Amino acid sequence: MKIAIAQINPTIGNISGNVQQILQLAKQAVEQNARLLLTPELSLCGYPPRDLLLNPGFVEEISATLQQLAQDLPPQLAVLVGTVEPNPKAQQAGGKPLFNSIALLEAGKVQQIFHKRLLPTYDVFDEYRYFEPGLQSNSFTLTPLDSETSTQDSALKIGVTICEDLWNDEEFWGKRSYQADPIADLAQQGVDFIVNLSASPYSLGKQKLREAMLRHGAKRYQQPMIYTNQVGGNDDLVFDGRSVAFNRDGEIVCRAAAFETDLAIVEFDERSLDLFPSKIAPVPRSEDEEIWSALVLGVRDYTRKCGFSQVVIGLSGGIDSSLVAAIATAALGAENVFGILMPSPYSSEHSITDAEELAANLGITIHTLPIGELMQGYDKTLEPLFAGTEFGIAEENIQSRIRGNLLMAVANKFGYLLLSTGNKSEMAVGYCTLYGDMNGGLAVIADVPKTRVYSLCQWLNQKGMATSASRSPIPKNILTKPPSAELKPGQLDQDSLPSYEVLDDILSRMIHHHQSSAEIVKAGHNPVIVDQVMRLVARAEFKRRQAPPGIKITDRAFGTGWRMPIASRWLKSNSQQADCATNGQD
Repeated sequence: MKIAIAQINPTIGNISGNVQQILQLAKQAVEQNARLLLTPELSLCGYPPRDLLLNPGFVEEISATLQQLAQDLPPQLAVLVGTVEPNPKAQQAGGKPLFNSIALLEAGKVQQIFHKRLLPTYDVFDEYRYFEPGLQSNSFTLTPLDSETSTQDSALKIGVTICEDLWNDEEFWGKRSYQADPIADLAQQGVDFIVNLSASPYSLGKQKLREAMLRHGAKRYQQPMIYTNQVGGNDDLVFDGRSVAFNRDGEIVCRAAAFETDLAIVEFDERSLDLFPSKIAPVPRSEDEEIWSALVLGVRDYTRKCGFSQVVIGLSGGIDSSLVAAIATAALGAENVFGILMPSPYSSEHSITDAEELAANLGITIHTLPIGELMQGYDKTLEPLFAGTEFGIAEENIQSRIRGNLLMAVANKFGYLLLSTGNKSEMAVGYCTLYGDMNGGLAVIADVPKTRVYSLCQWLNQKGMATSASRSPIPKNILTKPPSAELKPGQLDQDSLPSYEVLDDILSRMIHHHQSSAEIVKAGHNPVIVDQVMRLVARAEFKRRQAPPGIKITDRAFGTGWRMPIASRWLKSNSQQADCATNGQD
């Protein structure tokens, strides 16, 4: 029996559009003689729908569409579709009003409904806000296509799990996060194979973890497993696809494409009760290639799904804006990327020439808007109030805010999406300006540390991105010159911050590994620098709360999964209680 994996790219709330994707792939599946089609978690409405689920009309449309989809699908094809199902007992017995469900559609009807049992509430997930957990194991029987040889006795028993239901094997994790283990329950019930319908967001290295977990489960229970994942960008989340199947010996037999829609076919042999080998798509060859693919997909889908076709970027001649421009060009095409140069009296000559060379390499259009006269206007207006004070951060930030204002004016005038260019290192310590360089509709590299920015640019030049000039996209001088905001004469980032190699290691230990200051110092870092960094991170929380959404590529990103208070005075540094009210100067 052939099983088709529909790795679709849904748009949240575009129920009719998502249905068309399912119907199109269902047609292709039938052409390849598939008996069963798998679609991702909540494939009808897209994941995560968040508070759209609080709108009764939204849920009603999903229910009505599900019934119509059952009638429109090829009758000989069984299809598992991700949907939302009302909880009829919620008002009388208590509980959440909805289930996160999978519907089995076949022969023009909704044959069965299965409910997700394990509901995650960590990181970006908040499913207990909306859903009631299912309490029963989920399975169904399906006979092969060959009606002459197929009987009820030859029907296959297929176990159904939904995303998080897969992630609770205490032998693999060394603990249980939930009381129930749906995979173990299904294995004990003697199913022939297990399918998992997921919408699992991307983070660097996560596919290795998924495949290790699936391999362990398949071997432990001698159970073939087929994992279907959503693909595409939805707000700050990227879904990488890479749906995969393992035979009962834990060998990979199928993998769908990374960061692309795909239809993969895998075949189950009723005699050996195992999966035959099929297409195994390659994995990205490096971490940089994987991150690049995620960022390009995230920019393309965020732009498209928000109704934009063109973007504008402030080009400073620095490495951050250069990387964002290269990503946008790959995602949208050079003709849809517009760069703005905004030199000030403090801008170096190379910042202009480097930006112009970058634009020529990428083939994007640029325009120059000098800001010197605008700075003079601000100085004149503020002179009576600022008289007797020294030039400082306030004056420096005016330059950034002038630039942010100009970029928003261009975006507003021509209907462009403004892409902001700050990296994760800057966002962590607040080395950015509210209503200035933080302006934008999407923060493309907000989850990319500065050291990784350099790594991505070097990888990009080595691998060769097709450019109009047929040469490396990132000019050599951009890669080698010291980073600077150029808001005052001779300014360098390292005048205010430790080296980015040191800073990024401290931030990784603090943010991703939750290490205390004492642990970070024990790892070899200067206690004074550690104290400074930890204070800056806490102090910048109010900035991050006002930042545009950033594309998540790590397991701990500033965004929907980061829930820190702004008005907080808790920070332990050097084993002493430190006063750290999170408010700042800019």
